[in-house]
Amino acid sequence: MQAGYAAGLLFLCPLGDLLPRRPFVCGLVFFTATMWLGLCITSNLGVFTAISFITAVTTVTPQLMLPLVGDLAPPNRRAAALSIVVSGLMLGVLVARVLSGTMTNFVTWRAVYWMALGLQYTIFILLWLFMPDYPATNPGMNYFRILFDIVKMLFKHPVLVQACLAGLLCSAPFTSFWTTLTFLLAGEPYHYSSLTIGLFGLIGIAGMLGSPIYARLVTDKFVPHFSVLFGLSCSMIGVCLGTYIGPFSVAGPVMQALLVDFGNQTAQIANRSSIYSIEPKRRNGVNTAFMVATFCGQLIGTAAGNHIYAAAGWIGSGSASVGFIGAAILVIVVRGPWEEGWVGWRGGWSMRKKNPNSADGKTSEQTHFHEGRVRDEEMGAEEKVLEEVAAEEGNESPLGGDEKEGSCRSSKVEMRSVKKI
Repeated sequence: MQAGYAAGLLFLCPLGDLLPRRPFVCGLVFFTATMWLGLCITSNLGVFTAISFITAVTTVTPQLMLPLVGDLAPPNRRAAALSIVVSGLMLGVLVARVLSGTMTNFVTWRAVYWMALGLQYTIFILLWLFMPDYPATNPGMNYFRILFDIVKMLFKHPVLVQACLAGLLCSAPFTSFWTTLTFLLAGEPYHYSSLTIGLFGLIGIAGMLGSPIYARLVTDKFVPHFSVLFGLSCSMIGVCLGTYIGPFSVAGPVMQALLVDFGNQTAQIANRSSIYSIEPKRRNGVNTAFMVATFCGQLIGTAAGNHIYAAAGWIGSGSASVGFIGAAILVIVVRGPWEEGWVGWRGGWSMRKKNPNSADGKTSEQTHFHEGRVRDEEMGAEEKVLEEVAAEEGNESPLGGDEKEGSCRSSKVEMRSVKKI
């Protein structure tokens, strides 16, 4: 399923810049739910594996929603909007993990799959009823051109490469922790049951619920660089506490779950808020590059955590996580928030936004749909002024008459427009 999800990120998510969002998202959800029915009823391992791969490819709809939020939200509120969606996504992962682990203690695994099938069709119905239709941002582009542009963006935008590297490096400790935590809690000195270990995942909910509040109060007020560093620092503190206190006290893993979840999400949201400013009409392509790097980090963390734990135990795998986060902090530190090149701190050390109405503190931008709304409002205001002028002149057309009258009316229109502005 991991290979399928990676394929979906790389080959389906860029289509969000090419196709209208409503039919694309609804179609993916319906297709995934329909294919999921095969997982509920098949008894053949080969068929189960093949269907799992296909459903993993098409279950990337949350990654299509995040760029859409970037399109719709005002730049100075983008981090808060993104944090709400990301919190919902991560909360769903945690609740699903805990709920499925709890259910399998009382029912068969097929019951979990049937429940997931019902939830997916419910989501499809809700999206079909309530999701508005948004136009494509690049309807005339070629699919292969969009894929090629993703590679070009990595050579064109240093901030995107910086965010991708930081996302890769801070995702590895996150998955490493949750993978190896089961081994720690099941062994000495805890001997927790599988049900208790599953409920342990609920601890991370507190950190995820706090992320939208932080994004609204801090991330949207300062440059994203500040929140990335703060999030990585929280993760570093959490990993250190969990690694070196965990073998003796459960308080260590508890603090690590809280701080790593909060820190990782804070850094990811700040990075997204920053990179969504670089290519406003190609945000799905930007998100694809970022998520592929992040997903690679998750795979590395899972594999490295298992191997290192087998060789060096909990402290060994935790120490490797400290190294990953330290490397992520180094990636952020070598390039400042105002630097336009690849390395350096040109532009100063200030963490306050120079442009408070932007997402990254410096780029003047408007959302793709906001620009169209502004144009419609301006055209409507101009038509209203023309109607007022016509009413004052006895319902005559403001565009008729001789040259002198036309000039007079034009002057009135301009004066009224200036007053309204």
